[in-house]
Amino acid sequence: MTKERMQRIAAALKHEISKIIHDDLNDPRVGFVTITEVELSADLQHAKIFFTILGSEKNKKDTSIGLKQATGYIKKLIGERIKLRYIPNLTFYLDKANDYAQHIEEVIQKIRKDEDKKTE
Repeated sequence: MTKERMQRIAAALKHEISKIIHDDLNDPRVGFVTITEVELSADLQHAKIFFTILGSEKNKKDTSIGLKQATGYIKKLIGERIKLRYIPNLTFYLDKANDYAQHIEEVIQKIRKDEDKKTE
């Protein structure tokens, strides 16, 4: 399978999963979710769905639980909307890259403030 086809399928899955979560999923535990990336296995049987959410750690945990419990429903709707021979098994992962980047930025700012104090 070509890399371009896999990228098109991943983009279509990302778009549809985002629409399903925002429009069709009525779980109060699932907050404002952004799908950041979809990674497909070479045989298209498995998809890793990475997401971010704004809020506290409790909100993130509740959203993770809600998405995991709604996986079957989301997979069913994907099967109705995207024509694929096999609908991949979906696994949701909290994308911590933004949190990590924010932490790094805070550390850099702290180092700059400490250096400014030393030069004064």
